[in-house]
Amino acid sequence: MLNKQLSLDEVMNLVVEAIESINISGTPKELYEPINYILSLGGKRLRPALVCLSCDMFQGEVASALHAAKGIEVFHNFSLVHDDIMDNANLRRGKETIHEKWGNNVAILSGDAMLIKAYDFVLQGKYKDLSEVLTIFNQAAIEVCEGQQLDMDYETQNEVTVEEYINMIRLKTSVLLGAALKIGAVISGASEEDAKLIYDFGVNMGVGFQLMDDYLDAFGDPEKFGKKVGGDIISNKKTFLFIKAVELDESGVMNTWLDTNDFDEKEKVDSVKSVYKKTGVDLLCVKEMNKYYEIALSKLDLINVDEPQKKALRDFSDYIRKRAQ
Repeated sequence: MLNKQLSLDEVMNLVVEAIESINISGTPKELYEPINYILSLGGKRLRPALVCLSCDMFQGEVASALHAAKGIEVFHNFSLVHDDIMDNANLRRGKETIHEKWGNNVAILSGDAMLIKAYDFVLQGKYKDLSEVLTIFNQAAIEVCEGQQLDMDYETQNEVTVEEYINMIRLKTSVLLGAALKIGAVISGASEEDAKLIYDFGVNMGVGFQLMDDYLDAFGDPEKFGKKVGGDIISNKKTFLFIKAVELDESGVMNTWLDTNDFDEKEKVDSVKSVYKKTGVDLLCVKEMNKYYEIALSKLDLINVDEPQKKALRDFSDYIRKRAQ
């Protein structure tokens, strides 16, 4: 007999409660206060939710996945702390970033402590195969670092292909979503084939998610987006929008901005967004996003569980696809 399937709202409530219960304390307080600060800023809690949704879909006990879910969320926030330093970002979820509030040195060290704490949380769980859980976690962690390095490399390269960009966001963003789902599957005892399919579902969903994030960076509402709109444009990040606009722009505006180091930020953002609209790359970005979401759903279709067990993950997919609406 199947266990009662939890709804998306029920899983999200469990995850939010678990994350909000985290209180990492110690001496000196200057090391730990920034950690609790960034965890208190909220966020979508996508990654820990995916651990639990996957575990539940494969008939595992969600409670057994909460420690791994906490570890995934703390790791994700660690990566954001260091990313914000490298990107010189002043806002995260609408609030001051840690390096803006406490300085770069504190942000680096608190981020390091978060990485260690992430492993602590994962290790607190009871799993049939701890080695497999850690292998998945470690692979995702190193790939996130590879993706961030590529992201920084591309900022100083004038020529980046769409294929190179998709690979970069797969590493920087998508593999952690895939790993969260695969860890949930392994905890619940899913087959190797199903664990691979749920991983592929997450990776493709993650690519679509990041493409929409790129879109929202240019066209989103800053109050809802929680970050400075136009930040990618200002720093010459080679997003899908940027790459396609350079390819399709016959006016030369995009190349001019690439070669300009001293500029008014608002002027550059407005000018580049105008090119995005004129060339239609804003619509191309949404189309590309939808393509990856459809691939993701095709992987979910192949997983060998009854359709009702997939409902919460389908609801989750619908939820994150509607962020731009």
